[in-house]
Amino acid sequence: MIEEASAGQGIRLQKFLSRAGVASRREGERLIAQGRVSIDGTVVTELGTRVVPGEQVVRVDGMTVDLRPKHWIAIYKPSGYLTTRKDDRGRPTVYSLLPDGFDELFHVGRLDRLTEGLLIFTNEGETAHRLLHPSYEIARCYRAEVVGAAGQIEAQRLESGVMLDDGMARAEDVRVTSRELTGRKAGTVVSEIHLTLREGRKREVRRMMAAMDLPVRRLVRLSFGPVQLGALAPGEWRELTAEEIRALRAAVELRESDGDT
Repeated sequence: MIEEASAGQGIRLQKFLSRAGVASRREGERLIAQGRVSIDGTVVTELGTRVVPGEQVVRVDGMTVDLRPKHWIAIYKPSGYLTTRKDDRGRPTVYSLLPDGFDELFHVGRLDRLTEGLLIFTNEGETAHRLLHPSYEIARCYRAEVVGAAGQIEAQRLESGVMLDDGMARAEDVRVTSRELTGRKAGTVVSEIHLTLREGRKREVRRMMAAMDLPVRRLVRLSFGPVQLGALAPGEWRELTAEEIRALRAAVELRESDGDT
């Protein structure tokens, strides 16, 4: 039998699961409802159940779950790396770039294999879940180098909207510059397009450029919400600052203690 925490003691079980990095609170509620979570050996299905960290043992699918310090890591994902833990074809993954002891963090969103730039990892489940939810419209800034001349007309089209197979896609703050290559590729015009998106659809930038007949030579994500790629070089990582973490939480209407009770 579970010795339940009295009112005001402990934290809600779904919040515990989120803080432990198992799942967002909503996903944690599903785990509880499915009978996959136990406290002190007894399966729990009531969402209002509270748990006292350090005094009671929580298990998910039979595996013990502990609260861990909250971690936020930013890396510069190089081109050629997959945003996944393992690849059955032996291709390099972003998890090989993380420092020792951080392989249990999960990535906040994805970058496709050829896209470079900022990728964030954390074990703070609820914040990560909200950052990816379309309703919060978190800004993602990119620099796309494309083949072909682009100018004000293309910038206006991106901001007005480009029709994709899953609906209209619009960019913000579009800036375009063009140049002509020299040397062996003399005469080839390439354009650099800076743009901001807020939906986070799969391969959205590449699909927008393809719809405009502008093949992508290189694509780099420069920022995610308030976090900037900054001076990181490909393959490098850093811990987020306290200010950056606070700004991420604020962007999705969370505070340090939000949901603890």
